[in-house]
Amino acid sequence: MKKQLKFIDLFSGCGGFSAGLEMAGHKCLLGVDFDEAAVKSFARNHPKAHALHMDIRKLTKTKLQKLIDFDQVDMVVGGPPCQGFSTVGKGDVDDQRNALFQQFVRIVRLTNPKVILFENVTGMLAKKNEFILRRIFRSFEKLGYIMDAQVMSADLYGVPSRRRRTIIMGTKGTLPAFPAPTHGQNKHLVSVQKAFKQLSKYKKLQNHNLESAKIANKLDEKRLQHIPAGAGIRYEKDEKAYLPKRLRYNINWNEINEKRFRQTRLQRVPLDGPAPTILTSRTMYYHPIEARYLTAREAACLQSFPYNFIFEGSTTAQFRQIGNAVPPLLAKSLGEQLHKIEFNTFKPTQMKKFSKSKDLSKAAFHYKTVL
Repeated sequence: MKKQLKFIDLFSGCGGFSAGLEMAGHKCLLGVDFDEAAVKSFARNHPKAHALHMDIRKLTKTKLQKLIDFDQVDMVVGGPPCQGFSTVGKGDVDDQRNALFQQFVRIVRLTNPKVILFENVTGMLAKKNEFILRRIFRSFEKLGYIMDAQVMSADLYGVPSRRRRTIIMGTKGTLPAFPAPTHGQNKHLVSVQKAFKQLSKYKKLQNHNLESAKIANKLDEKRLQHIPAGAGIRYEKDEKAYLPKRLRYNINWNEINEKRFRQTRLQRVPLDGPAPTILTSRTMYYHPIEARYLTAREAACLQSFPYNFIFEGSTTAQFRQIGNAVPPLLAKSLGEQLHKIEFNTFKPTQMKKFSKSKDLSKAAFHYKTVL
C-alpha cells in the first residue's frame, strides 16, 4: 500500500506543485503565498487545504498551530522567489529575495517533516551561487536531513514544454532519490499538437478567452500569418526566410547589437515537439497555427495543468501564475518516487556519514552538462 504523505506548500503560487503531488496520492494541508490572485486559485483548486494570503515572514508558530497539527506534516515543499539566483539578468547572490530561503528553513524546523522538496531555477547551481547553496544544505543538515540536488527537465516527465528546474530534496533516515525520466527514449516526448488535441476534446474550457488572445498590432498579425509553427524572427535570415518585403522590419540589422533581436519576435510554439519554457508574459509566444497569442488555458495545458484547474484573476495574473508554477506532471513524478522511499532505514550514526555537504563542485555545479 502506498504511503500518503501530508504536506504544506510554501510560496505555493496557484498550486502546481501541490496539484502534481496530489495526483501521486499525497495530501495538501496548507498553501501560503503573497500573491492574492494565486492564493484564490490555490483555494479554488485545493478546497480541502487551508489557503493563506500572507507574507510568510508573518506566519508565526502560533498562527500555524491554529491551522495544522505539526505532527501530521510529513513533507514541506516550496518554491520561493528565485530572481536572485536567475541566470537571466544580474543574478545577484546578495539579492534580498534569497533571504526568503531562511523562512523555508524556519517552517521546516517547526514542523520537522520526513521530506523537504525545494525547487528553483537552474542558476541556483551556478558556480557563483555555490556558497549560498552550501549554506542552504548545511542549514537542513543541522536539522537531520540528508540533502541532494538535481536539475530536472519537465519534458522528460511527460510535460509538453521544456522547463528545467533545480529540485532539492532532503530526507530523514534514508537517502534522497529522484525519479528516472519517463519520456525521451523509449517513450516519445509529448508534443504541443498532442497536448492541444487532448484539450480540444472538452467543449467548455475556463481561462480560454480568445478575445484577449488577439494581436493588437495589425502589422504583426499580418507578419505572423507567414511564420510557420516553431519559428520566429530573431536574425535577418529569419526575416528574409519568412516575411515578404512589404512586411519586413524597417531596420538596419548591421546596426543592431549582435545583429539580432534580444528576444525572438513572433515566436510560434512548435507542433511536433514540446514548447519552450512557458514564461509569465502572455505576449511571449504565439499559437502554432492561428494568428494570435496563446490563451491562458493553452499555456496551462503546456505546463501540464489539467483542463479543470481554474485560474483566478486577470489574464495577466493568470499567466503570471502559470509561468511561475511547477509543472504538475513533474511534481507528480517526484510524488510517485516518494512512494518508493523506505524511511527510517538509517541509524543516526549512519546518517552522519551522509550529512556532510556533497562534493557539489564535481556534481551539482556542473549543471550545464545536464541542460
